[in-house]
Amino acid sequence: MRKPEIDFILTRMLDAYSSVSDLNITVGKPFQVESAGQLVAVDLDPPFNELTPFQTEVFSMNLINGDRRLTETLIKEGSCDSAYALPGKARFRVNIFAQRSKYSVVLRQLSTKIPTCKDLNLPEAFLKMAQEKNGIILVTGSTGSGKSTSLAAMLNEINETKGIHVVTLEDPVEFSHPHKKATFNQREMGNDFDTFSSGLRAALRQGPKVILIGEMRDKETVDIGISAAETGHLVVSTIHTVDAGQAIDRILGMFSIEEEKQLRIRLSGVIRWIVCQRLLPKVGGGRVAAFDVIGSNMRMRDSILNGESEGKTYYEIQQASEAFGMMTFDSYILKLYDKGLITQETAIAYCSRKGIVSRGIDRVKSKRGEATTDIENLEMDS
Repeated sequence: MRKPEIDFILTRMLDAYSSVSDLNITVGKPFQVESAGQLVAVDLDPPFNELTPFQTEVFSMNLINGDRRLTETLIKEGSCDSAYALPGKARFRVNIFAQRSKYSVVLRQLSTKIPTCKDLNLPEAFLKMAQEKNGIILVTGSTGSGKSTSLAAMLNEINETKGIHVVTLEDPVEFSHPHKKATFNQREMGNDFDTFSSGLRAALRQGPKVILIGEMRDKETVDIGISAAETGHLVVSTIHTVDAGQAIDRILGMFSIEEEKQLRIRLSGVIRWIVCQRLLPKVGGGRVAAFDVIGSNMRMRDSILNGESEGKTYYEIQQASEAFGMMTFDSYILKLYDKGLITQETAIAYCSRKGIVSRGIDRVKSKRGEATTDIENLEMDS
């Protein structure tokens, strides 16, 4: 299987269904694509009903294309990330990984169009983020939840409105930002720098006002990122968590118990916004994003500094601070349900506190004149 054959198969996979987000190549399965959140098989001629270990390995090696760093990373760590382009057709973020001594590949299609906050219907908080002068902004969520797309929209807002220098450190570069009002220098791991921490150190000598770090993966990157924010830079990054509040705990968990007190002091001074997002199945097909937003006010800084306590949990502060742009997943999910964009089952499945959302759903139903939930079957908040 050579590059022209690889490109032909990838093209057929892309064209097989509408709204293809991921291409999945796994031993024992046919070629598959993810469309509207569901994996579906792709018919090819000749057919590939069950891919063999040899076929997926050949596919993987062609995508790596002899890159020594990627090959070493794959052998040492069991997975590697890269980028791949179908000229004139599409760009992909590629992850190749070993499973039971066989190789699997997932290619995520990257958008060539820079989205705007309006295009994505992002909360007002994203426009406020673009106005920040310094500090740390984190966009969190699971893999495939749209973090990179939302960040690209926020950076585009900066690009449209500010004449500043922006340096991005990415693995790989996902959205290519043209120079507008801002000047963009986008650096790719493996080609332009070795690790996020080394790239970040170098970025501090490159005169940026805004630094995008593709992901805060380790203690060293977090530490340098906080230092950059403390010295007047706006640092924007992603982290994998299930809600906004958990991002604080995730960062604290990278450091020792002895370092926690000082770290809390530093974080309380630099955290500006934390946004977590989830993609929910939409009525009529497709997906719609829900958001969990933490901003920086006196109560939130106090909870970051001293830890959560009764009446001072992140969730409770978010509930009480909607006027400042904060929101919980649950309040956003209820708005989606009220607009008819998601079903009751989806709202309950994706919410954080089922009791709160169940009562909210009943209020919406009552407003619509529909039957409400039997109180005996109402689940208590956890």
